[in-house]
Amino acid sequence: MQTQANVQQTILAWLDQNGIAYRVYTHEPAYTIDACLELPFIQEHVTICKNVFLTNRQQTDYFLMLLRPQTPFRTAVVSKALGTSRLSFAPEAALHSLLHLSSGSVSPLGLYFDQSHRIQLCYEAAVRDSMEIAFHPCDNAATVIFKQAVFWEQVLPLLGVQPIAIKDVTANGS
Repeated sequence: MQTQANVQQTILAWLDQNGIAYRVYTHEPAYTIDACLELPFIQEHVTICKNVFLTNRQQTDYFLMLLRPQTPFRTAVVSKALGTSRLSFAPEAALHSLLHLSSGSVSPLGLYFDQSHRIQLCYEAAVRDSMEIAFHPCDNAATVIFKQAVFWEQVLPLLGVQPIAIKDVTANGS
């Protein structure tokens, strides 16, 4: 079983091998979005995403949802926008087996390990409104920051990921 530090090293090496520009900061483990917001390098021009790993009732479809930190997660709204049955949080076992992640370290960079592309990345459209975007590199004791264009136009295509934007994740729909 890989440790979070080993997974982080794999992700950072992959970014380096592909010439992806990023900054990385190490810090005490940050298990919640509130703890992430307190990190000194998360400033107004950087969106650190709240990442939610979801599945349908049958656990046959998986989704990784990126939200702004202050956005409340509404299952019914996201389910309707994605045209799927009511979603719920995916079990920890799926998080580990599909993305090599544990709770508190969820990141779209974990899609590197989803070689069969079982997981659909979706995002609140407003996460793209800042100059930069930040995620854990699959280890909540570090954070990587990308320019928005680098993440959306370089990182995701290298991962073979085509994300789905959801414009209004806060609409009343529950």
